[in-house]
Parts: sequence; C-alpha cells; structure tokens
Amino acid sequence: MRSENLFKRQFNEFLRHVQSVGHGRPLGSEREIGRTLGTSRTTVRKCLAAAMESGLLSTDRVVLRQAEPSELYAEAETIPPTLMVERAFLKWILQSDSGPGQAINALQLARQFGVSTTTIREFLQSFRHFGLMEREAGGKWVFRGMTLEFANELSDIREIFEMRSVMRFAELDDDDPSWNELRRLRTEHLELLETIETDYHRFSLLDERLHRLINSASSNRFVTEFYHVISLIFFYHYQWNKKDERVRNEAAVHQHLAYIDAILSRDQWKISQTCTAHLSEARRTLLASLTRET
Repeated sequence: MRSENLFKRQFNEFLRHVQSVGHGRPLGSEREIGRTLGTSRTTVRKCLAAAMESGLLSTDRVVLRQAEPSELYAEAETIPPTLMVERAFLKWILQSDSGPGQAINALQLARQFGVSTTTIREFLQSFRHFGLMEREAGGKWVFRGMTLEFANELSDIREIFEMRSVMRFAELDDDDPSWNELRRLRTEHLELLETIETDYHRFSLLDERLHRLINSASSNRFVTEFYHVISLIFFYHYQWNKKDERVRNEAAVHQHLAYIDAILSRDQWKISQTCTAHLSEARRTLLASLTRET
C-alpha cells in the first residue's frame, strides 16, 4: 500500500514535469529527471515506460502530447497511509462534535478507517508523549485536551516553523508543482466564499491543506513529524467551541487569501506581514477557545 501510494504520487509529479517541459521538447536524461523530481532512477524508468506506453512520450523521451486530467491518479490514491489515518482521525474528531474527555476506541477506529489497530495505536501514541492522549484499561484512549501554557508553547513553535517554511516556499523554482497546488487552493477558497453560509465547515480541510503545503517546503524532518500535532490542535480543537464558527471561518478564509496572494507575489515583506497576522489570530482563537471566551 505504502509503496503503491508513493509511486502514484511520484507519477503525478512526473506528469506535471512533462507538462512544464512542453510539447515537442525532450525530457533529458534519467539522472536529470530524477534530480528534478527528487526520486530514484528506478522510479523514473517506471514513469518513462508508462508515459511511452500511453503515447505521452516518444521512445527518445520527446513530449508528444500533454497528459489528460484523467491520467493523473486521484489524490486519495497518492496520500501516504499515515497521512490518510491522520486526516480520517481529524475528520472523525471534528464530526463527533465533542471536546476534551472524548473516549477513543482504537479497535473501533481501525475498523472504521480500514487500517490495522497497530497503525491507530502508533498514531495515538505520538500524542501521548505530549500529554494530549491517555491510554486506559481495555484498549481505550481518552483525549485530555490541553492547558493555556501548552497552547502558547505550541503556538510559539508553530510560528517559528511556518515563518521559515513560507520563506523557503517563496524561493521555490517557478516550475515547482507546489505553485500549482497553491493556486488551486486559492481557487477553492474563493469558491468556498460563495457558499460560506452553508459550507463553512469545509474551511477546516482547506486550512489543513494550505498549512501543510507551506510547511512541506521546509524539507525538515522535525517539522514534518511534529506537524500532525499542530494539525490536531489548531485545525480541529478550537472548533469544538461552536460560537460564531461561521463568522470566524469566513474571516479566516479572507486571511488565507491575503496570505496566498503574498506568497504568490514572492514579496518577503508582504509574506512576513500576512503570515504574522494570520498566525497571531490563530493563536488568539485557540486561547479563546480554551477559556470559552468566544
């Protein structure tokens, strides 16, 4: 499962690379393609073979046509298993409409998500280290919530991580696939504004996708490992407080759009200003949710 998802994700990146090269132009050597995509020559050969078989490339690796949208693997097929569990769990927490003290049955979740109990337990164990989860007899877990001190410490770390990541994002090459994903997210934010009255809950997933995309630019293993903790707290915990949720989410959509536009401009001053403003508001919202002031 993991290797299949990884290849599908890399094949999608390969197709986007082909699109950036353009019709009638050669892709270059296997080593050059591998360096561009950050993948092995073995994977490059598999991608080349599939592209030649479909008529996308000639035998000498010249681009014959552009890939059709249907030729890309669906996002659900390219997500690593660990991320699939994380997103499924976060969605479950949000939809359960409950807060700290929520009992969690690992066996039940494993069945619901279609994964092994070991995978679920490993995921929950990662939160136990921070005191967010506690294991009880009978294989049950309890989400304990957090203190104001913990929330402030987490906010500090998040702000450090994201400021570094977003500045690196702005330095990505023009043909990096992350730019297209950022533009897609901008379009989805605008679409959400049109139906915000009824679809304001959709903001959570957009929020998670945007910040994960930004932090992926850091290429820092510690940021990646810690990110699922940040996801749970910032993107879901404060939403257990439902007061003014639609208004808050609409305001956050506008903040995201300003943030995205600043990143697209590559203007470091604008990026710094919008990043600081958005993360400061996220901290305020999180702290307010813990004190039930909003």
